[in-house]
Amino acid sequence: MSQNTPTLPLTDPRTGRERSSLAVGREAETRAAVAAARGAQPAWAALTPRERARRLLRFADLIEDNAAAYVAAEQAGTGKPDAEARGEVENCADLLRFYAGAQRADTAPAGGRRMAGRESWVRWEPLGVVAAIVPWNYPLMMAAWRIGPALAAGNTVVLKPALTTPDTAMLLARDAAAALVPGALVTVPGDRDTGRLLVAEDIDMVAFTGSEAGGRDVAVRAALHRVSLELGGNCPAVVLPDAPDDTCAELVRAVTYNAGQSCAAPARVITLRENYERTVAGLAEAMAGRRAGADFGPLNNADQAARYDRIVGSSAAGIVHVADVASRPGQENGFWRPGRILADLKPDDPAVVEEVFGPVLTVQAVDGTEEALALANSVPQALAASVWGSDTATTLALAHELNAGEVWVNCHLDQCPELPHGGRGSSGHGTDMSVLALTEYQRPKAVTVRLRTP
Repeated sequence: MSQNTPTLPLTDPRTGRERSSLAVGREAETRAAVAAARGAQPAWAALTPRERARRLLRFADLIEDNAAAYVAAEQAGTGKPDAEARGEVENCADLLRFYAGAQRADTAPAGGRRMAGRESWVRWEPLGVVAAIVPWNYPLMMAAWRIGPALAAGNTVVLKPALTTPDTAMLLARDAAAALVPGALVTVPGDRDTGRLLVAEDIDMVAFTGSEAGGRDVAVRAALHRVSLELGGNCPAVVLPDAPDDTCAELVRAVTYNAGQSCAAPARVITLRENYERTVAGLAEAMAGRRAGADFGPLNNADQAARYDRIVGSSAAGIVHVADVASRPGQENGFWRPGRILADLKPDDPAVVEEVFGPVLTVQAVDGTEEALALANSVPQALAASVWGSDTATTLALAHELNAGEVWVNCHLDQCPELPHGGRGSSGHGTDMSVLALTEYQRPKAVTVRLRTP
């Protein structure tokens, strides 16, 4: 870092107290990081798929070998419970192993004679240098979602973590240097200005996960660079009268995982009038058994806590159920916020139209499935949704009509590397996970050869 690099405090979300400080990257740091990645890219791309896979597998091994350090780093920045942090470290290693194998499969159209006297095929080539800008809600897992396919496809990556959660990104860069090639993965910690500077550098793609406002800013600044955006959710969960008995418990479990700070978490529960009161009561009972501090972690930062307070404070919900907070001694000033169920709401209530991004479920009633579908699709975000019911024809018909990139039936927030995840509308565009994500970080080149000459 240069002498003029600013230093900003880092806060422990569990206590609200400063835990350390961070030297944030500015133009000199972003330029050096991109130069290192640019210099490393030809050698990394030149490796055979087999060799690139071997090194990605070694990278995954190092993450697991150092799992305790990753868990501690993840908890320092996010305050996640131990089980959540450990699960996300495991998921990170698993995703890298998935892409180590996936990039060895041929996803290009088969070669052949598409024209008389011509043989044609398609080469998938890496883009070059990818700027991956990831958020604070899943600092390690979102990094893995981006760097996994990008590295597997032969790109090098400059990873810019969120200001409040740089810890695991630094460990990733350290272990990547040992497992891959020097410069294949470079980390530049910093604030929003760091991200803006990185987007303006000599890169080939921006992979951004974050807020809708941040995504719009990136899209403008990226100009002609390829952009992949995964933004907000405000996701609906349509609960039908014949929903399974564990529906309310499962929805509460999903919305309190990571304190509800997930773009794909359920947010808006939509019922028919005949099961509205039963659903509200069931959600309230389930939420009463989930305590912030004992069962899930804090919100990430003071701004997010203030957002939660503003939205729930301005809500005119006629029915409010608030769970308990059970923070430990010394953590009274952390960013702990209780789980809430809000019902008897107007359609334009702030808690409905804004994404709270916290452990909050709103509940609305409609007259039938067509109205439920219209309400579910009424917000500009279209990332994920769920349908809960026992009639297969009805649930699958609703799943088909829901405007979302990912739909669950009788479950929510269940994901694995084999399945794609991506949004529509103001939730962004692009694909995370699955073999489909490899094409996000590649460009096709058609090659045609004339077989006979005059």
